[in-house]
Amino acid sequence: MPLKKGTKPGSKGFSANIRAEVNAGKPQKQAVAIAYSAAKKKKNAKARK
Repeated sequence: MPLKKGTKPGSKGFSANIRAEVNAGKPQKQAVAIAYSAAKKKKNAKARK
């Protein structure tokens, strides 16, 4: 399942990203790291524009 983009930590979308990764079989710590990484990528993309 693709992650929701532009989610800030603490939001429902961020939690949904973590839940999706855990349901895909990843450990919880790894799922959190992936969600933070996705949020960081979106933030950096906005800063470049």
